[in-house]
Amino acid sequence: MQELIARADKVARLLKHRGETIAAALLALPGASAYFLGGAVVYTQVARRALLNLPDISALGMRASTQPYALLLAQTARQRFAAAWAVAESGATGPAGNRYGDPAGHSCIAVAGSTERAITLETGSGDRLGNMHAFTAAALDLLLDVLAAEAGATA
Repeated sequence: MQELIARADKVARLLKHRGETIAAALLALPGASAYFLGGAVVYTQVARRALLNLPDISALGMRASTQPYALLLAQTARQRFAAAWAVAESGATGPAGNRYGDPAGHSCIAVAGSTERAITLETGSGDRLGNMHAFTAAALDLLLDVLAAEAGATA
């Protein structure tokens, strides 16, 4: 957990310095209200409709656990929260794969903001807790990379 908090601290410092906000799970740090607007666990079709006002996946022309889907979730969360940034993840935590044929340990993570980026992570593991940790670390690293790249471009 301390490793994740260290990552989150780096992201939080950059967001505070930039005066920007995010919709993501970065609440473990004091002062989160300066940059955190809210978050959602969009685990089901019902949650996707209720929290993000997105239609059935089949109507979207895509499937879950893909980079385009994770990016759509991040873009929609960013818009609905009126945030500068949003992070989204879609995958198969384990111990088994998902109904789309992705193995346990498969995750697509996206960041949406003034820069957008999506990645796919394959841990090759069915360890649910280990995968949750790996997915969270990858999401924080991706967000940090995007923020740092923008900071470097504007410095």
